[in-house]
Amino acid sequence: MEIPFFQVDAFTDVPFKGNPAAVCITDEALPETIMQQIAAENNLAETAFVSRDKDDFKLRWFTPVTEVPLCGHATLATAHILWQQGLVAPQQEIRFDTQSGWLTTARDGDWITLDFPSFTGYAVQLPQEIREILGVSPLHTEYVFNRFVVELATEAEVYNANPDFSRLAAHPKVVITARADKGSEFDFISRFFAPCIGINEDPVTGSAHCCLAPYWAAKLGKQEMLAYQASARGGIMKVKVNGDRVLMSGQAVTLIKGTYTLNPQRYASTVLHRSRVH
Repeated sequence: MEIPFFQVDAFTDVPFKGNPAAVCITDEALPETIMQQIAAENNLAETAFVSRDKDDFKLRWFTPVTEVPLCGHATLATAHILWQQGLVAPQQEIRFDTQSGWLTTARDGDWITLDFPSFTGYAVQLPQEIREILGVSPLHTEYVFNRFVVELATEAEVYNANPDFSRLAAHPKVVITARADKGSEFDFISRFFAPCIGINEDPVTGSAHCCLAPYWAAKLGKQEMLAYQASARGGIMKVKVNGDRVLMSGQAVTLIKGTYTLNPQRYASTVLHRSRVH
């Protein structure tokens, strides 16, 4: 069995920035154990597995240690590859059947727009241990979509946070965010920590912006914003709140392509052939 494999940097227009995701194209759904093994082998934040289902596609996402219900950057990467490889016509919308319902993607030149659900939560006190782990003083905290969204007073506090990931792994995911400094081209910035699912810091996170977009739309009084995720790699996305949906737009760059060669009788014996293409 041969499975086409691609590695894509998402939410960036240059290689080695944004968020890397793996995309595996399969004729039919693979066993979950095999998808998890491949994701662990890739050792990226997410590996997407996509297969055609009539006129649409089935899509699932795995971290190195578990399946996740929603992933923005790997969806962007998957759509980018389907168009790039000619599996979908250039101007045709792509619909994905996922654990989070139907997700659609559309293309406008080099930009890809994801139509994702919008998540709002409720105000909470950030547990003292997490405050100590992050070393921050929150202005406001909400619990949204199984994660804490923590607003800080300044960009500098977001950049300077230095969590102890071994301790944070015992807690839910955390997004830290702040209004961008005056004069910035961005409206808000953020960072995302998820050691509980094997990702210490995710470089650029679509699902986090499903929470951040409505949060900052209410704070700033605007529906369309430019966001920056301030990880070491960094990434930019346009976000627009559209009722109970969030439209997230970004670019992507293919960096690696190759083939997984699997012996159907011995899935544990996996050989990976990859070549750099950029």
